[in-house]
Amino acid sequence: MRAVVRELILFGVLFVVLSLAMHFSAWIDHPIHHLEALPSSPLGLWHPLYLTLAVYLLLGVVRLLVRFFRRLFSGAKRA
Repeated sequence: MRAVVRELILFGVLFVVLSLAMHFSAWIDHPIHHLEALPSSPLGLWHPLYLTLAVYLLLGVVRLLVRFFRRLFSGAKRA
């Protein structure tokens, strides 16, 4: 259960960081108008979630590769 909560927190933080990085001036100048304009976005209403999921999955693959190589090289030292 703790792992699920940790991953949800990671996804939420990633969502906020990506949205601020992509639309910083809109969030600072007119955040309510920016949210109201979301349904008329050319990328679609759900594009923030799709893009965050894509980056999250990409980071997941990188995390798995790092874990794999750590175990591979730490196992080679023990033998």
